Amino acid sequence: MNTTVVLMPADTDHLLALAAEARERAYVAYSGFAVGAALRTRSGKIYTGCNIENASYGLTVCAERVAIWKAVSEGETEFDVLVVVTSIGGSPCGACRQVMAEFALDMPVIIADLEQVHSVSTVAELLPGAFLPGDLLSAPR
Repeated sequence: MNTTVVLMPADTDHLLALAAEARERAYVAYSGFAVGAALRTRSGKIYTGCNIENASYGLTVCAERVAIWKAVSEGETEFDVLVVVTSIGGSPCGACRQVMAEFALDMPVIIADLEQVHSVSTVAELLPGAFLPGDLLSAPR
């Protein structure tokens, strides 16, 4: 078994606090399961996100994707670290993992609850065998 050691990124406490603060703004009218995320880009900018539910459940969007899309909409596509905070230290869903893989396969992802960090891993560890942009480019036409 090949295990990668992922070091705790710098300024983790600040990112955890920002993710927890973003979690407080979540719109969770249906599940009650609030999630907050804080994404630091390689330029040092930080983008936060919270999950936003909708009565048409398929239109609900996760905190991780909100933070990533905010960064991308501001011209940032190189990411340094993502912190996700839930009440139970829940892991990102598959859709969020795929969106993370689009931009930063080796980015550390810190998963925490309101009290402690549960895990630190990379996107590649969270989504082995990710479908990447290069897969489209190498596909026969």
